[in-house]
Amino acid sequence: MASDFIRDMIATDVETRKHDGKVCTRFPPEPNGYLHIGHAKSICLNFGVAKEFGGKCHLRMDDTNPATEDPEYVAAIQRDVKWLGFDWGENLFYASGYYDQLYAIAERLIRSERAYVCDLNEEQMSEYRGTLSEPGKNSPFRERSVEQNLDLFRRMRAGEFKEGSCVLRAKIDMASPNMKLRDPAIYRIKYAHHYRTGDAWCIYPLYDFAHCLSDPMEGITHSLCTMEFESARELYDWVIAAAEMPWVSRQTEFARLNLTYTVMSKRKLLELVEGKFVKGWDDPRMPTIAGLRRRGYTAEAIRAFCGRIGVAKNLSTVDLALLEFVVREDLNARSRRVLAVHKPLKVIVDNYPNQTEEFHAPYWPEDVPNEGSRSLPFSRELYIDADDFMETPPNDFYRLGPGREVRLRHAYVIKCERVAKNAQGEIVAIHCSYDPQTRGGVTPDGRKVPGTIQWVNVADALDVEVRLYDRLFVTERPGEARDFKEEMNPKSLMTVRMKVEPSLKNATIGDRFQFERLGFFIVDADSQPGSPVFNRTVSLKDSWAKQTSKSVQVSPRASKPKTEVKATVAVELPVEAQELMARHGISSEEARTMAAETHILVLFEGALASGGASKIAAALACNDVLGEVRARKLEGAPFSGKALAELSQLIGDGTLSSKQGKDVLGKMFDGEGGPKEIVKKLGLQQITDASTIEAMVDRVLAANADAAARFRAGNANVLGALVGLAMKESGGKANPKLVSDLLKKKLA
Repeated sequence: MASDFIRDMIATDVETRKHDGKVCTRFPPEPNGYLHIGHAKSICLNFGVAKEFGGKCHLRMDDTNPATEDPEYVAAIQRDVKWLGFDWGENLFYASGYYDQLYAIAERLIRSERAYVCDLNEEQMSEYRGTLSEPGKNSPFRERSVEQNLDLFRRMRAGEFKEGSCVLRAKIDMASPNMKLRDPAIYRIKYAHHYRTGDAWCIYPLYDFAHCLSDPMEGITHSLCTMEFESARELYDWVIAAAEMPWVSRQTEFARLNLTYTVMSKRKLLELVEGKFVKGWDDPRMPTIAGLRRRGYTAEAIRAFCGRIGVAKNLSTVDLALLEFVVREDLNARSRRVLAVHKPLKVIVDNYPNQTEEFHAPYWPEDVPNEGSRSLPFSRELYIDADDFMETPPNDFYRLGPGREVRLRHAYVIKCERVAKNAQGEIVAIHCSYDPQTRGGVTPDGRKVPGTIQWVNVADALDVEVRLYDRLFVTERPGEARDFKEEMNPKSLMTVRMKVEPSLKNATIGDRFQFERLGFFIVDADSQPGSPVFNRTVSLKDSWAKQTSKSVQVSPRASKPKTEVKATVAVELPVEAQELMARHGISSEEARTMAAETHILVLFEGALASGGASKIAAALACNDVLGEVRARKLEGAPFSGKALAELSQLIGDGTLSSKQGKDVLGKMFDGEGGPKEIVKKLGLQQITDASTIEAMVDRVLAANADAAARFRAGNANVLGALVGLAMKESGGKANPKLVSDLLKKKLA
């Protein structure tokens, strides 16, 4: 079993019998587009850990936005998850299936004065929300009575109001340092036909409400999501606690997958499809699972890739070359070798008899243990690739040239005798002689023939359409400097004709081949009987291997044995990243990030030199600093390593929470001074004095005796609400762990 922080956490939960030792995860996509390679990482993680710990994983459609969702996407999601090798069994769910329960919970929140109907429009709500450094203002509609709110909410459901005229908001804390907790909207009016519920509803729950409650409704033990949902965790816990759900799910975040030369936003992918920049969601240039499948990627290769990149919290971007490397490794053992000529140049073997003979040729090289062979016809007229001939070749050109010999794959050794040209001086044919003693490429006299080239017989060659796919974008991070559509690769698809051996005439859709020396190919769905169309999955060039240590040699022909994930990741790291890991004790992803982003490395090493907390400084530099630099389109951070060291120390000694640390970092980017100066200005010091916190806890318990009684009667969910009230009492400054521990102690 692979090891990472999520699996370690689940193993501890199982061992301590948390959730009675059960493990239940879920993969909850919104059906508003096709799944992409980033989703594959989440699918592999959620279904993978469930299987490893003897649990189950649900597939749930997060279908709460009828304007963008479609049954086509639902079917595509199910098809892609199954193709990847995972099965949800009977556990297929829809958020829309919980509409009645969600509505009932919303009314319950109104009755407990935890929700209210607000008439502010979107612009006004944004204005009232405040900023990171300034608290928000209460809505003028916040103190409506329970009766007013119930009446208005029921009228919203009945369709009495226009879209945007009002929303139902959770009543939490407009002064919370977490912007997500400033009375978020949980229901909005939307007059749109839903693909499952039709026109039964004109109000729909928002994601942060429906998702939070769907998990405990299904008994999800571990809600695994990507890091952008970290700030929503407090809201997730609040909603579950406020609704007093009998089951409590736990949210844990991990870093999403980012790939170079790729966009991973469904909105951007939809732009490409609707703008006809690509030929649909399954265009082989798209990073969608459907597109990768059509291009020729295998489910096994994608799962292996997700295993190699691992699971971590650190933000990083994986080189697309690594994915291509894993695909080559996988296809090497499953692709039959065949002969194909890209740029046909005729060869006439003058001394060969006027006949056709057959060569028995295996589909597989000796070091790939597969069986099967075919017959290759051979006669006086052949095609070779024009790139395999030079009229005035340099010494290190080991292919065909005047007076030079070359071996024809599986056939004979031939020698170029003369060149035929047309009136324009262009080469139209090469006249050669063959050595009849070299059948099968053997040289009985032991003479060396350094080159071997591809060929096909002119009379039998099959002329086929071949689609040569390359990266969709020409920049590593599309959209970072300008509109991502302006950075598309004009050569991402080149359609050519090739001459291939006749055995491919009967190739069927989905068959895989290695066109020797050209790449790995798959028969496309556009093929017709007897007329196959081929997609190039990936070329044979292994650009990733060049970035690894010199001790790691990867043969494009050798079938590599399976290795442990940890060992694989270690050897695939660039040498400079390996050295950084050893020197600073940082994670592999942090090392990879610093090796690629020099300004981050300089900042981090400056922080260490100033006494910064190593682990905290590394995480801040590789995640938050890099994120801000990219978002603001800067060349680097506008502060020194010393400032980063100071911030890491404030977080390390408990003066700031991680969330407050991020807020301070944002102010540092705004040029508002050093960390200590900003902390003092904003009054962000975390309260860690136990006696001060205890006094706050006592006041909360005294004012909420009914809630304390419910907790003692067995309703554990009340604890979250009490923690929230105590945090509010402290203005969000109390150490939440101390608050929770003191509450548990006093309620015991």
